[in-house]
Amino acid sequence: MFNAIAEWFSGVKAEFVLNFITKNRWKMMLTGVENTLLITFVAGMMGIAIGVVVAIIRSTWDKNQEVMRPGVGKFLYRIVNGIAKVYLTVIRGTPLVLQLLIMYFIIFASSRNDMMIAILAFGINSGAYVAEIFRSGIMSISKGQFEAGRSLGFNYVQTMIYIITPQMIKNVLPTLLNEFIALLKETSVAGYVTVMDLTYAASRIRASTYSPFMPLVGSAAIYLALVMFFTWLVGLLERRLRKSER
Repeated sequence: MFNAIAEWFSGVKAEFVLNFITKNRWKMMLTGVENTLLITFVAGMMGIAIGVVVAIIRSTWDKNQEVMRPGVGKFLYRIVNGIAKVYLTVIRGTPLVLQLLIMYFIIFASSRNDMMIAILAFGINSGAYVAEIFRSGIMSISKGQFEAGRSLGFNYVQTMIYIITPQMIKNVLPTLLNEFIALLKETSVAGYVTVMDLTYAASRIRASTYSPFMPLVGSAAIYLALVMFFTWLVGLLERRLRKSER
């Protein structure tokens, strides 16, 4: 039995050396982790920026369309709101992989900046989901808060900035961070456009060594460690938010 265990560990060690130590292949995995985190953070920030704009457009229309005075302003806002709805429908209704491939092979076919294309694709996709998170947060704020802002002499924009937005962010922050974790895992398809993310690095190593176990299990373990770390941060934040409400 002990000989069998020793033989198994010896085989695992040989696999580890072949896949990660030989020819410094571990550097590919390190580059993959760096690129995965870079895409996640930059695309996440881009998604938040898009989400804020779309959420304000959608929530403002939903809350005020009945009281808006007929005219050019309302007509233009209806068009902008329609564009926002089309964006949400298309992005949320089509697979992320296809959006990435369309960006790479059609929209930016002449570009070879693979990282930029991947960030744009993931950012635009994330923006649609973040927009709905923010919109639900805004719609959850009672009308009394808007009336309180008006009674203080704020216009609609000032009320949104100083009264509604702080409450909305506090309500949706845990959900927003969970979307960030989902985005981290979704970046695993960046290799479709030859971006050296963690999954693509594992595939490159597997193709070189013809040994699928160690690179694939190793990349899965790294994803799991990253997700567990960010999940721990989300839990920590939620506990602090609960304490602040007492």
